[in-house]
Amino acid sequence: MSKRDKRGNPVSYGVQEAIDALDSACDLLHAYQADPLAAADTIIAQHPDFALAHAFRAGAIATATDKAFDAELLRSLDAAEHLASQANDRERQHIHAIRAWFDGDWERAIETWGCVSIEYPRDLLALQFAHLGDFYLGYSHMLRDRVARVMPHWDSQVPGVGFVKGMYAFGLEESGDYRQAEEQGREAVALNPQDGWAVHAVTHVMEMQGRAEEGARYLSSSASAWAPNSMFAFHLWWHQALFLLEANDVAGALRLFDEDISAGGFAQALELLDSSALLWRLSLLGHDVGDRWRGLAEKWEPRCEDGLYAFNDVNAMMAFVGAANSRAQVQQLDTLRRAAAGIGTNAMMSREIGVPACEGLVAFGRGDYAQAIACLMPLRAKANRFGGSHAQRDVFSWTLIEAALRLGNRALAEALVAERLALKPQSPLNRAWKLRAASDCS
Repeated sequence: MSKRDKRGNPVSYGVQEAIDALDSACDLLHAYQADPLAAADTIIAQHPDFALAHAFRAGAIATATDKAFDAELLRSLDAAEHLASQANDRERQHIHAIRAWFDGDWERAIETWGCVSIEYPRDLLALQFAHLGDFYLGYSHMLRDRVARVMPHWDSQVPGVGFVKGMYAFGLEESGDYRQAEEQGREAVALNPQDGWAVHAVTHVMEMQGRAEEGARYLSSSASAWAPNSMFAFHLWWHQALFLLEANDVAGALRLFDEDISAGGFAQALELLDSSALLWRLSLLGHDVGDRWRGLAEKWEPRCEDGLYAFNDVNAMMAFVGAANSRAQVQQLDTLRRAAAGIGTNAMMSREIGVPACEGLVAFGRGDYAQAIACLMPLRAKANRFGGSHAQRDVFSWTLIEAALRLGNRALAEALVAERLALKPQSPLNRAWKLRAASDCS
């Protein structure tokens, strides 16, 4: 008789102790707590024929979107594929999804995981990987709807229901349903205060509604629960830094950069892009970030030839422009253009967004604000095609406003600021931009 995990999903491996250990490793990943890979390594050392454990490890590495980890990803994927004949259909679909991801067809990978979650609606791992994929591809409504599909199969008696609520909350937020998003997110946090993704969803609601002061308090007051041992804390601290920028607390934002955002220690591209995104915003506002650009650019440089994910490449370019590293700028653009000429999901992202975005950032860096606007303005309506959240992609709006102000294009500056004020009328940052548009461009 087949074994089952704690949510009732069939598992082909015959040792319940190993299945229970994998459940615990999965829970670490669901909460973004350290260290699910170390837990998986322990399981695999004791149970090398456990196909799903290898697939779990491969999926966790794949969804970090960092080519630096490809050797480890391939090692786990090869092991899982070698054991596929012993696996059940659910497990083989996991393996197929990871192979599609590794081969560059992220859309097929996401749909494969999505189909698993339809057939096995309590397969939380398939749901999480599909959810992350929807995020990386900017599928805002799928972030919501893919989770909604399985909600009827989860209740308070199913272990991990809070993780499902947290994912649903983020999907609701990205789809603009802020009231329900906050409600679901707070319920998830109440069930598990360590759930970084649920905290993240509530934080996003406050960011999108311009509740910066409240958001800063929320993160500070809850950090003792979610920050320790978290692989996701650096991103929540990034959100805290954005809230501080709204209050013009530049010193506080830089302190977070030094102590929390750039010092997470997990050595992944996800940390580096948050560092770029914060320093770029600070620099746009005219603040001196010292030697931080150079150090960050040095960390990005080994990834110049990756061409794995255009969203990462654009954030890397911010560091190269900030550090005035022209050689890395040329190399990064060459990488993006090669990626754009290829096939697969990232080729589309690079063609549609990555190349023009990076060209716009380079133009901004050399003071050619008219060219920066020409490159970046058409991206506003389709920037979701290269992934990320609304809050992350907002950097295009920031850059365009600054370019318009520096160019003296009052009409464009006021138009862009009007967009922001319509959504966040009390935002000190938006009001400051409005005053600058009236005075600097007169």
